[in-house]
Amino acid sequence: MIFDWIRSQKDYVPNVIHYNVVLRMLGRVQRWDELRHCWIEMARDGVMPTNNTYSMLVDVYGKAGLVEESLLWIKHMRVRGVYPDEVTMSTIVKVLKDAGEFDRADRFYKDWCDGKIEFQGLDFDDLNDIQSQSKLKSLSLKHFLSTELFKIGGRYSPSKKENFELENTVRKPQLTATYNTMIDLYSKAGRLDDAAGVFSEMFKSGVAPDTITFNTLIHTCGSHGHLSEAEALFEKMEERGTKPDTKTYNTLLSLHAQAGNVVAALQWYHKIRKVDLFPDAVTQRAVLHILCERQMIKEAEVVISEIERCKKHIDEHSIPGIVKMYVNQGLLEQARTFFEKCLVDGGLSSKTYAAIMDVYAEIGMCAEAEDIFYAKRDVKGAKKDVSEYNVLIKAFGKAKLYEKAFSVFKSMRNYGTWPDECTYNSIIQMFAGGDLLDQAKEVLIQMQDAGLKPHMQTFSAVIACYARLGLLSDAISTFQEMINDGLKPNEVVYGVLINGFAEAGRTKEALYYYRMMRGDGIPENQIILTSLIKAYSKVGYVKGAKEMYESLKRLEGGPDIVASNSMISLYANLGIVSEAKAIFDNVRLKSQADGITFALIMNLYKNMGMLDEASEVAEEMKRAGLVTDCASITKVMACYATNGQLADCGELLYEMVARKFLPEASTFKVLFTILKKGGMPSEAIHQLEASYQEGKPWASEAVIACVFSVVGLHSFAIEFCEAFNEAINLDSFAYNAAIYAYAACGNTDKALNLFMRMQDEGFRPDVVTYINLVNCYGKSNMVEGVKRIYGQLKYQEIEVNESLVNAIVNAYKNANRPDLAELVSQEMKFGFDLNSESEIELDSEEEA
Repeated sequence: MIFDWIRSQKDYVPNVIHYNVVLRMLGRVQRWDELRHCWIEMARDGVMPTNNTYSMLVDVYGKAGLVEESLLWIKHMRVRGVYPDEVTMSTIVKVLKDAGEFDRADRFYKDWCDGKIEFQGLDFDDLNDIQSQSKLKSLSLKHFLSTELFKIGGRYSPSKKENFELENTVRKPQLTATYNTMIDLYSKAGRLDDAAGVFSEMFKSGVAPDTITFNTLIHTCGSHGHLSEAEALFEKMEERGTKPDTKTYNTLLSLHAQAGNVVAALQWYHKIRKVDLFPDAVTQRAVLHILCERQMIKEAEVVISEIERCKKHIDEHSIPGIVKMYVNQGLLEQARTFFEKCLVDGGLSSKTYAAIMDVYAEIGMCAEAEDIFYAKRDVKGAKKDVSEYNVLIKAFGKAKLYEKAFSVFKSMRNYGTWPDECTYNSIIQMFAGGDLLDQAKEVLIQMQDAGLKPHMQTFSAVIACYARLGLLSDAISTFQEMINDGLKPNEVVYGVLINGFAEAGRTKEALYYYRMMRGDGIPENQIILTSLIKAYSKVGYVKGAKEMYESLKRLEGGPDIVASNSMISLYANLGIVSEAKAIFDNVRLKSQADGITFALIMNLYKNMGMLDEASEVAEEMKRAGLVTDCASITKVMACYATNGQLADCGELLYEMVARKFLPEASTFKVLFTILKKGGMPSEAIHQLEASYQEGKPWASEAVIACVFSVVGLHSFAIEFCEAFNEAINLDSFAYNAAIYAYAACGNTDKALNLFMRMQDEGFRPDVVTYINLVNCYGKSNMVEGVKRIYGQLKYQEIEVNESLVNAIVNAYKNANRPDLAELVSQEMKFGFDLNSESEIELDSEEEA
């Protein structure tokens, strides 16, 4: 050590300046043992510490985060009788300010100004309250400072006269740095008036403010919303001839950006060049952050070009934001090109790689995130940081590519990167969210074996998974394991358990965990109370549900729509119309009612026979724009079908088809009801229903075509018929449906052509076919065709069927032969005489 060599020279005289330099150097590199030995040597050499010595020691200990220890040096000053000068006082205030001890710093400053020397504001006996703790394990600094320190060194003590003079001298700071420290102290403490008072006191004391003074005040005013005052300070700064630096412009730029005034922020950015200052990395980072956040691509690219023209690199912190700007605008090629250019310009840290990957991961672009992960690094064989693996796992998890995520997790160790708590928690939560319990449990065990503790959210995700799958005993076991692990359950965990039991209808267990939660001091919330309402609703316990609903009303925000819907459902199941209607009216008044709300009240009215009221609710539901999917359309259609509003049903069916919604099983149930209500023969309905249940090709299309025919929307019916008529190998039910549709719209030629094609395909007419043919003949006044089928019926060539006979009667009526219709009715009434000739046959012969 150079200092040791200097001390070894014969003519060397120890002095405090040399020791101060060495002590400062050792403190800055935190070599505390050597500092202690140097202090002891200083005492042995008879060198007395000065204010500069103590100021320096307080500073280096404070900057190392050893606030408690740094202040013990002040106690040593007190014992030695050395009193702080302005620099030392300012240093002490700064250490306390940086530790967040604003009140203590303020008291110490004011005591110093008043000439008090007792240092009571420091409360040395209570220093444990200060947040910083010693990080040294090999040496107790407090022991050193409170014992050895006070026994070694000179015993200088000022005279009584000196003591009195020091104690009673009122001081005013004379250094700009002191005022800057106090302004910053009051600013950080939110005491703006005091900060302004110190600034004013500077002028009264004749102390000139510098650039730091104005920068601090500008930031203070602007950050508290006083931008006009901040700009006035800038003007005053120029008036006084105090030259703004780059930080001044950075501060004003950032303040305007935070206030959302992008134009003003950019103006301050451009002003930097006009005063012969060059935007530094902080300025460029700030302005790029503003532009990228607001997706101002052209402006951002201008700034990037300026940086490149000056042969400088983009600040690494700005790179993820620029990539995000391009990606959010769908400019993936530009994002990739920019990223690759940054790789050429210089190496990126793992943290930056992870941030760029996260841009893609957040919007589910896992392939792009994976490309960044495997991108060529500038350093050969560079090890990827665990944060990069965590983001890639997150990306695969969001895309539900669980196997790929698990593969990445398992491969980490092979490349020298070990999973951390975040890795384990992410993968467990991912598997649990995807109901992959076996994998989640496997990784959970691995995590615990590695000595890592799962987060509360991880246990909550596993418990929720068990609850969703109905494995409530496993959910309880995991809950108990979490408690044994030292984690106190929060409202989310309790909510998951309570909801699980509520969904299973196990009200007793749901209430048990509700009471346990209250016992843990966790207040009830909307989610918990709503779950309990669901539990009570499942068992039909009105009183309990009402109590919970009333409790919800007392919470801020009141019941949400899920709770209100649960109550309506409960009342609807019990047929309590008035109570259900009251809640419905209330949520409708607050504009909270959703599609479920309307469907519940509509079904209640329908089930209670209040069909007009049900229809009114359906109309209101449509006006509110809540008939938006297959389920809601089906519910409204069911209401209309019950009320006989078949035309309205047809319009809803067309809307469903036009919006390309796939009808569900419940939809077809309603469609068959419409066919019955529309008067379609039961035999035809049964045939269609059987075909649909068997999953035959074109069965769905045949049903929909027939519904359109029944409700009078013939053009839509024909569209569907033409679609499946072009297919080959049609089944007989499809031919029957098409013949029915064409006959219904009056296109009898097409209907009869289909009948001929059906026979060519080898299908024998069944009763449905004959019914359709009779209808077709009747509408075309083809009496002979009707007679032929009736003759086949009479001679038992066709099995007697009531629907077919009724179709024959109606066909004669449609053909303006009421006489023949009456004869058929009479013969049906008294039974057929198959051995004698009927008047109908004679009539036929006469006509021939």
